[in-house]
Amino acid sequence: MKPLETIEVLQTTFFSQRMPAPIRLRELIRTIRTARTQAEEREMIQKECAAIRSSFREEDNTYRCRNVAKLLYMHMLGYPAHFGQLECLKLIASQKFTDKRIGYLGAMLLLDERQDVHLLMTNCIKNDLNHSTQYVQGLALCTLGCMGSSEMCRDLAGEVEKLLKTSNSYLRKKMTEMTLSEYLPSVQDRAQNSLSVDSRNAALCAVHVIRKVPELMEMFLPATKNLLNEKNHGVLHTSVVLLTEMCERSPDMLAHFRKLVPQLVRILKNLIMSGYSPEHDVSGISDPFLQVRILRLLRILGRNDDDSSEAMNDILAQVATNTETSKNVGNAILYETVLTIMDIKSESGLRVLAINILGRFLLNNDKNIRYVALTSLLKTVQTDHNAVQRHRSTIVDCLKDLDVSIKRRAMELSFALVNGNNVRGMMKELLYFLDSCEPEFKADCASGIFLAAEKYAPSKRWHIDTIMRVLTTAGSYVRDDAVPNLIQLITNSVEMHAYTVQRLYKAILGDYSQQPLVQVASWCIGEYGDLLVSGQCEEEEPIQVTEDEVLDILESILISNMSASVTRGYALTAIMKLSTRFTCTVNRIKKVVSIYGSSIDVELQQRAVEYNALFKKYDHMRPALLERMPVMEKVTTNGPAEIVQTNGETETSVLETKPPPSGLQPANQANDLLDLLGESDITPVIPTAPTIKPASAGGELLDLLGDLNLTGSPVSAPAPQIAQPPFLLDGLTSQPLFNDIAAGIPSITAYNKNGLKIDFTFERSNTNPSVTVITIQASNSTELDMTDFVFQAAVPKTFQLQLLSPSSSVIPAFNSGTITQVIKVLNPQKQQLRMRIKLTYNHKGSAMQDLAEVNNFPPQSWQ
Repeated sequence: MKPLETIEVLQTTFFSQRMPAPIRLRELIRTIRTARTQAEEREMIQKECAAIRSSFREEDNTYRCRNVAKLLYMHMLGYPAHFGQLECLKLIASQKFTDKRIGYLGAMLLLDERQDVHLLMTNCIKNDLNHSTQYVQGLALCTLGCMGSSEMCRDLAGEVEKLLKTSNSYLRKKMTEMTLSEYLPSVQDRAQNSLSVDSRNAALCAVHVIRKVPELMEMFLPATKNLLNEKNHGVLHTSVVLLTEMCERSPDMLAHFRKLVPQLVRILKNLIMSGYSPEHDVSGISDPFLQVRILRLLRILGRNDDDSSEAMNDILAQVATNTETSKNVGNAILYETVLTIMDIKSESGLRVLAINILGRFLLNNDKNIRYVALTSLLKTVQTDHNAVQRHRSTIVDCLKDLDVSIKRRAMELSFALVNGNNVRGMMKELLYFLDSCEPEFKADCASGIFLAAEKYAPSKRWHIDTIMRVLTTAGSYVRDDAVPNLIQLITNSVEMHAYTVQRLYKAILGDYSQQPLVQVASWCIGEYGDLLVSGQCEEEEPIQVTEDEVLDILESILISNMSASVTRGYALTAIMKLSTRFTCTVNRIKKVVSIYGSSIDVELQQRAVEYNALFKKYDHMRPALLERMPVMEKVTTNGPAEIVQTNGETETSVLETKPPPSGLQPANQANDLLDLLGESDITPVIPTAPTIKPASAGGELLDLLGDLNLTGSPVSAPAPQIAQPPFLLDGLTSQPLFNDIAAGIPSITAYNKNGLKIDFTFERSNTNPSVTVITIQASNSTELDMTDFVFQAAVPKTFQLQLLSPSSSVIPAFNSGTITQVIKVLNPQKQQLRMRIKLTYNHKGSAMQDLAEVNNFPPQSWQ
């Protein structure tokens, strides 16, 4: 062998020993599937990851594509694969299509816009968008539509807009929605098929750009006008998705595209009237995906617009009557049609047709369809009450469904259907449901029955009977306010006292398990025990009860193991009241009361001791103290006059309004922030905006601070009026409140966390240069409102601070509104201002609280 050949053989042997060929992806999958335990699988993965890392360190270009493909498979199994991110970028930069395919797929799986590494792909994607091969362009579009950041979208929007105008339908589909294909046996097959299979045929690189950079929306406006003229269903689907996104994000675009309603109606009509097309047929329906998208766009365009709604009424009626309901595909189209009809200004007959479709859905065997129908009917019951009433029997039948979600929706809808005409029948069904439903439904069902009975009761007797039936059936599950509400109802029904006490007496004989029922019965027996023993009931046959039998029942309640402490308190008070209503058993009552004077229950002991005192020292006052309770006035909820929407009837109900208290909040709230700065020289917040009145003739200064104790000690009585600093009298002057000095004070961001942002703007008082007026503006960038918002602040004692009332307690979501609040700070020594703030609010069902320190006040605000 020649020397040169010997060297080549040695080199080949060395490198083959150093870098053995890695196993193929299919072999790796087959090996991993043979693992019997999780630990064995983890060991295989770790071993293969170590080999892949070694290959990456050696810059092995030959097997980089295979290694990245295996890494993606391990990522799909849930194992870390972040160390392959840069290798994906190297594959993307390769000129080979097979490398680009795996590289782009790896970038979509391993990278997102939160990682700065993805910005390195921008130039490669730009080059591939201008590539001569459509498949390479499709790869770049898929990746940009999947994980492009706002910076990347802004840089590449021009290329996307240029390709959107191309005549190539493949690229135009890729332009609008880029998604991975459905699951395939291997990652390589997945990447290959992602080029040829577009499972939705519609959604967008352009939509992704609009979502990330909304100001670029107008760039795509010229290209979208011609998309609806395409014959290719994929391009049509694409255009509808793009139009929907633009209309949802811009009112101007919505008004601009409303003129396309006739063209959309024509496309939809062609779809439902066209014959069989194997390419687009799904269960006998032509392209249901495109139909659903068009219906959704029509719903957006027709909302709050009479002309657009009128133009689509006929086609919606055709879709609703011609769509086959035997398949789930048809049900999906019908459901979207119903949503469109109910959301636009449609004709009354068309709305009835939509509700009838939902009624047919209730008879479907599919639980999901029944649930969707109940949810939709619940949303429309207030606007189309009579149409929904026609399906009342079907809705009531859903109360017997085995699925708990359907059962709950049916219960809510049943309560929404109750009105004065059907209250007896509906209450009968709901009481039957209450008797047989699961425990988690009983509390809500009982509350619903209480409210419906109070609103639509045909008579007092029926109302009392219904409430007693609920307490008998589900007494342990009713809410705490059920007992006082029923007591108030009984008290106000003077003519029903004898009937009620007799019914309650019979209801608790031998059964003390339903504690709310026992409490109401004890109260009624104590109030109307004389009517019970006199047998004066006219509504039903009276029963013969003696005074001793009544006391036996109450004493049994006192000693029963099932009786709660509250129930025993009701029973002991009832026995005491009977001492003025019964004549033959007063000595027995004295004995029972004296026994409980030594009870281990502190509540019972206190009651008994006080009642004993009535018998001994204040016996002459006992009849007056224990006389029958007067008629109770129902307390209405404080709030403005409002329209009360009943089920099928509209009533005007002016609720009693009360002005907000003008005094200070409790002193402990005012001094909650005393320890925020961690030192003792703190001036607490004044969380009030008192009404400013003119100064008295005697020259007394207005005390805007009320009775706040600045030392932090509890406030027990109003403090005497003292001379306050001049800034407290700003509201009394007729001069301009703020001068022009503050115009140059820059604003600051005091807090920005979890979507809550608080900005401070500054103004200087015209009457006192030592006073800085800070206006806070709180905004909310999350998707849900922040409620019960409270802003508190604390400053050192060298300052004086006044916090006025906020404009609201709810911060709207999506930065759609702000809360403003004014802070006045007196800084006579011109020291640098510092402040601690405390924020409390409710968000996503959770109570949030945070503390922050603000030290970045501009010098102009305190100098």
